[in-house]
Amino acid sequence: MSGTVLGLDGRLRCRWCAAAPEFLHYHDTEWGFPVSDDFRLFEKLCLEGFQSGLSWRTILAKRENFRSAFWAFDFNRIAQFNDADIERLLKDEGIVRHRDKINAVINNAKRAQELVKAEGSFVNYIWRFEPRREDCAEPQTASTSAASIALSNDLKKRGWSFVGPTTVYAFMQAMGLINDHAWGCEIRASVEEARADFQRPA
Repeated sequence: MSGTVLGLDGRLRCRWCAAAPEFLHYHDTEWGFPVSDDFRLFEKLCLEGFQSGLSWRTILAKRENFRSAFWAFDFNRIAQFNDADIERLLKDEGIVRHRDKINAVINNAKRAQELVKAEGSFVNYIWRFEPRREDCAEPQTASTSAASIALSNDLKKRGWSFVGPTTVYAFMQAMGLINDHAWGCEIRASVEEARADFQRPA
C-alpha cells in the first residue's frame, strides 16, 4: 500500500486509491482528516469492526445502509436495541449480517455512554491517544502501533468488543489521529493543514 499512483485527473494519490474508483472521494475528503464528532468516531470504530475479515470496499459500499440500520450510529439510541432489533439487523441484506459484530455494536454503544459520562465526550477520550509525530512509523508501513495497542487494550478493559490493535490502527488512520497519507500524495498536505488547525480537546 506504500507509495503513490497517478490518477486520470493527473493528481498523485496514495496507491490504494487505484483499487476501486469509489475510494477516490473517500481518500480525498475523509481519510486522515481529524474528526471531532462523537457519533462519527463511534461509526468508524464500528465499521472497522465490521470490516474484520473483509475489504474496506465492501464496507464503504454498504456504509449508507449501515447508517440507516444503526440510526446514524447514535450510540444513545443503539444502546436501547433489543432482541427484535438484532433479528431485524440479521435480516437486513444491506449490511454485513454477522451476529457477533452486530452484538458488538450494541455492547459498544453502552460502553460509549459510560465513556461519555466519565470523560465528557467520546472525542475527549479518543484524542488522548493521539501519538506524538516522532512515534509514528513511515506512512503506510505499519498495521499497528504503540498508540493503537494502548487504545485497544484500554477499550477492551472497559468491555468493548471487536477493537483489536489492527482495527484500532485503521480507525486512527482514518479519523486523523495520524497522517498516514504517503509521501508525495497530494492530499497529505491538506490533512497536515487540517491537523494543525484542529482544536484538540483540552
